[in-house]
Amino acid sequence: MNITERIKGILLRPQKEWQTIAGETTPIAELYKNYIILLAAIGPVASFIGMSLVGVSLPLGGTFRVPIATGILHAVVQYGLTLVGVYVLAFIIDALAPTFSGEKNIGQAFKLATYSYTPGWLVGIFALIPVLGILGILGLYGLYLLYVGLPVLMKSPKEKSMGYAVAVIIAAIIIFVVIGAISRVFIY
Repeated sequence: MNITERIKGILLRPQKEWQTIAGETTPIAELYKNYIILLAAIGPVASFIGMSLVGVSLPLGGTFRVPIATGILHAVVQYGLTLVGVYVLAFIIDALAPTFSGEKNIGQAFKLATYSYTPGWLVGIFALIPVLGILGILGLYGLYLLYVGLPVLMKSPKEKSMGYAVAVIIAAIIIFVVIGAISRVFIY
């Protein structure tokens, strides 16, 4: 798997790319090694640079910067929790499959969780310049990717895919909020 081609495919041609992904037998360890570890690092590294080195300009003058040790700790915790979060989301996707007439398959669920996170990981680059952080909202495209991928990878019927997607999205939001809350504890 070429990481650049996979990113372009999942972002620009998701229906076609999910079909390709469904036929792959990529082990979970290989997904971590060749995809997740690299992309999941974008946000924490950019956040460290943005908050500790660039800083945030304050309206009354001056710039606020998070101390370097604090920034590193925050980035490491955020990164570690993100790596765990992918696995937790895959587990939830797999566990919910029978509820929505899908097929349980942890390998497929893991690929779905991994590639659905792609936009969120990529928009982490905006944290380099803290005022651009709002552009992180573009990562919500991953929710669409999840919705499109569910019937393909988990073999859920189209008519149940919306409910399945909503249930998984709620779980993903909870995971994201927990990761954010825990990692923010290390800033203050």
